[in-house]
Amino acid sequence: MKKKKRKNSIYPLWATAPALLIYTVFAVVPILISLVFSFTDWNMERLYSPEFAGLKNYIGLMEDPVFLKSIANTFIFALCTTVLKTVVGFLLALALVRKVAARGVLRTIYYAPCVMSITVVGVLFKSILANTGLLNNALSLLGMDFLTRDWLAKYGTAMGSVIFVETWMWAGFNMFIFLSGLQAIPSDYYESATLDGANGWEKFRYVTLPLIVPSLTVVVTLSIAGGLKVFDIIYVITNGGPGFDTQVLSTYTYQTFSLGFLGESTAGSVILAVIVTIISFVMNRYFTKREVEM
Repeated sequence: MKKKKRKNSIYPLWATAPALLIYTVFAVVPILISLVFSFTDWNMERLYSPEFAGLKNYIGLMEDPVFLKSIANTFIFALCTTVLKTVVGFLLALALVRKVAARGVLRTIYYAPCVMSITVVGVLFKSILANTGLLNNALSLLGMDFLTRDWLAKYGTAMGSVIFVETWMWAGFNMFIFLSGLQAIPSDYYESATLDGANGWEKFRYVTLPLIVPSLTVVVTLSIAGGLKVFDIIYVITNGGPGFDTQVLSTYTYQTFSLGFLGESTAGSVILAVIVTIISFVMNRYFTKREVEM
């Protein structure tokens, strides 16, 4: 019997053409424009007549200690928040995937922070962590005055505070991704492992962990990308301070643009985009290769 030849249909292409056009106009074109302007001396004096400056903006950024510090802070923030959000989200999912009392209520409570306004969350925690804020007052009432400090005035505590707030906001979101992955694992696998004499740890190691990798891929990719391009929570709570101790690439680019150094700020945004793209792609590929089929 002869196989019928499949006719190529152009319908999918026509169906996606409007979306491709919109994405190109509002995403690709602005990126290309930013790339072009990053090689010019664009500033407030040359707002409408920038001239080609080659790699001057990029060289200037690499010689700026504040920019280099912002890169370091960005990686510290992204690494710490990714690890914490992943671990906390996974532990919450393991606890709430079982039939426990008030499971639905607890899931809602842990998920609620990620749907709150970041501005509201930032202002709330800024008031809590201030020198005369709720946290220090509570410590004083408990007789622990030796622990009180201005949490947002020093590098270690300021960076730790914004990392904590980011984790508090988004761990619940990761919890739901992990819950979806855990609930998709067939119960037959655990029953077979029980028949083979596997204990709880062995079931977790050889059944749960390998089959949860697809969810882990999504969580890590989203977390690392979000951590690298973080702006809002740091801007609201510390604005990059004290000094430049919590300055990250996004806040550095924003402040540089506000000062009128438009070429340098676009160069900074290009560097940020390249970093986010490369690292997200590498992490996604790394975890995707370790996924197993159910």
